[in-house]
Amino acid sequence: MLRVVGTVRASLIQINVDPQEPVAERRARAAALVQEQAGSDLVVLPELWHVGAFAFESFAAAAEPLDGPTARAMSDAARDAGVWLHAGSIVEKALDGALCNTSLVFSPSGELARTYRKIHRFGFDKGEAVLMTAGTEPVTAPLPDTTLGLATCYDLRFPELFRALVDAGAQTFVIPAGWPAKRRAHWTLLARARAVENQSYVLACGTAGTHAGVEQAGHSVVFDPWGETLAEAGPGEEVLTVDLDPARVAKVREEFPALKDRVLGR
Repeated sequence: MLRVVGTVRASLIQINVDPQEPVAERRARAAALVQEQAGSDLVVLPELWHVGAFAFESFAAAAEPLDGPTARAMSDAARDAGVWLHAGSIVEKALDGALCNTSLVFSPSGELARTYRKIHRFGFDKGEAVLMTAGTEPVTAPLPDTTLGLATCYDLRFPELFRALVDAGAQTFVIPAGWPAKRRAHWTLLARARAVENQSYVLACGTAGTHAGVEQAGHSVVFDPWGETLAEAGPGEEVLTVDLDPARVAKVREEFPALKDRVLGR
């Protein structure tokens, strides 16, 4: 792919989560996939790819600290590839023993630059909603050419989070997910809506496969600030690579200044 000057090249890795594959093997495979994206600026992995977003009974055993084996492997992969890496999320075992659905962002030097604990936990009165502690703060991650707004899966249904991220300077939303196939239409609809209403890029990276009996939607997708589809995956394991033009965010916001007309929530 020919690089356009001034663009940010992003690669989304829609990894297959197979319960028969040992976690250590999938971790090594994910690291190798990240390393293959050398030449990209930003690489993104899905939510809870190391264990499976619906494998609730495995969360406690799979929990790791922020310097655990998954974080170390992803740090090494980011450094080896020379990329910013949104390593999806892990089941974090916090210092107080609580479990959190925590996203990890590494710099090209392998430094853990940002963490984001998922604010909106899915499951209502079971699963993640009762097993994990919620995050409380929106998080952005400034890159050299764009500022990322971090959200995870179920967060996609709560537009107020994305407004807060825009107010904090976000131009590109990164949304790792383990979204179920039976609600795939919502995945695409909501991701496009977050792009259009906030005039921002959306990088929505899901998983492939079936885990804990839940078929995954796949269909990772990238939308531009006007809601146009730049790339979309199929249902299986796949890597999407697309060039983002950071100047397009400012251009769309200037030509159609809807954000300036906000009345509520400011």
